[in-house]
Amino acid sequence: MNERETRMPGEEGGDGRVAGLLGDAASRLTPRGDPDELVGRVLSRGTDRLFSCDSPLGEIYAAVGERGVRFVGRASSPDEFARRYRERFGRLLSWGTDGATRGLAGRVAAALAGERVEVQADLSGTTPFQRRVLEVVAGIPRGEVRPYAWVAREAGSPKASRAVGTVMATNPVPLLVPCHRVVKNDGTTGSYAFGAGEKIGLLRGEGVPVEEISGSPYLATPTTGIFCHATCRNARRIQPENRRRFRSSQAATKAGFRPCKVCRPVVAG
Repeated sequence: MNERETRMPGEEGGDGRVAGLLGDAASRLTPRGDPDELVGRVLSRGTDRLFSCDSPLGEIYAAVGERGVRFVGRASSPDEFARRYRERFGRLLSWGTDGATRGLAGRVAAALAGERVEVQADLSGTTPFQRRVLEVVAGIPRGEVRPYAWVAREAGSPKASRAVGTVMATNPVPLLVPCHRVVKNDGTTGSYAFGAGEKIGLLRGEGVPVEEISGSPYLATPTTGIFCHATCRNARRIQPENRRRFRSSQAATKAGFRPCKVCRPVVAG
């Protein structure tokens, strides 16, 4: 499969079985109506669209509702993905072969390949806190990471670092909302829904110096008196001879450095 290739197969066996059962029921419940028309109406109201595409993690499946992409994941088969979607959202999936879905699939593939493409994610199935957290994470730039404490503060709940971790674990649209860019407060990468190794691979692929930030997630320079998250675009400009590494923002401030106004490290107190 070529890079960024998307797949739109025809109707799968599972969809055909559902349509067949509905058609049989329709023929008995509405003898004077058109069973095929009834089946079409029922399916359109209770069914979302499915497509698959390439990603840095290999083939992924995506489910699309009226408001955007609702669910992204890997699965051993389309049927397995559709089952998980049905259990989580209470809706069926069928392959999206229409032009709008094809266009969206192309944009998702481009976004996952690192292009700056707008893809609408539907977070309507989340709580207000979960939505705030996911919206914050969606803004973390490619090639940068932020700790749980930073995400909690930016989401308006500075004491909710642990809850942020739970939101990351249940993120319905990983990769589109890049929860792999959220790391533990000490700079170590931590866990990931697709596996810790996959998280490291994703970050390395985006240019994150995983080994360097582990245990020393902050970088300061005496030339400006400022410290940043080590992956901040400003930190990357610091010349090697001027780099000062710190294990915590508290240690950096104790050493007399001020927090960067771009990446805004969390400073206790």
